[in-house]
Amino acid sequence: MSLRNGKSTEPAARETANRLNEELQEREEQTERFAHLATVRIGLDVEVRHKSVAALNRMLAHSLAIRDLYKKCHWQTSGATFYQLHLLFDKHYAVQEELVDAIAERVQLLGGVAQALAPDVVQESRLSRVTRSRETPTAELNGLLDAHEFILKEARALAREAAQRGDDGTNDLLVSQVIRAHELQTWFIGEHLDGA
Repeated sequence: MSLRNGKSTEPAARETANRLNEELQEREEQTERFAHLATVRIGLDVEVRHKSVAALNRMLAHSLAIRDLYKKCHWQTSGATFYQLHLLFDKHYAVQEELVDAIAERVQLLGGVAQALAPDVVQESRLSRVTRSRETPTAELNGLLDAHEFILKEARALAREAAQRGDDGTNDLLVSQVIRAHELQTWFIGEHLDGA
């Protein structure tokens, strides 16, 4: 056992060796690195798929963020409309969960790796952050409307870009699922604010 300043260096060396072994094992267990594309034969050039994967991962981050915002509102809503909003927020959460899955599957289908972790969502999404504190129902609804509007603007732009690149599948997903779901949810949320 070697000593440094009267302390054993063996535990530090063991810790370093364990960390290096874990990193090596992690590299060996990876089947595909993030931001790299697997070979898929779906009739789209690699450059087209790269752009669509990047766009879809950004949309995925926004979708994960608004999904979680719905759950926050579901848990923290209060007031005279508590029961109706509690149910509405949970229903909208479930729709967002389906969108998250559809977007992530499209990323994988294009040969990409879908974002899946909270730190990635925080880094990628540009949705405005909300307070951790409990808000009034009106503030919750307005925050959700802001998030939906942001996502709708981005989804429309990304859909047009996908169409211009010839990626009809990504365009279809963004138009028929993402945009339509967000428009419907925006309408429901807006109706709760009518007269507020």
